[in-house]
Amino acid sequence: MMKFSAIAVVMILAAGSGAAAAESSCESQAAEKKIFGAAKTSFMTKCKRDMQTSCDTQATEKKIYGAAKASFTKKCLEDGVGS
Repeated sequence: MMKFSAIAVVMILAAGSGAAAAESSCESQAAEKKIFGAAKTSFMTKCKRDMQTSCDTQATEKKIYGAAKASFTKKCLEDGVGS
């Protein structure tokens, strides 16, 4: 039981560090660059795709799999995309 608790704590900490690693949200990047309309739509699509790749890579590097990876990736994307 103690081993399971330690693993759970490590996974929670790993999920939190993924959010801290995100530089700035896609929304804030678009606002900083003053991107609007169709250009913003295109920018957001690329930014979200890049963020997905980044979050998946972080999860793999941290050896997070299964449901923990899904949770980690979801939080990472929410923090990074700014939705």
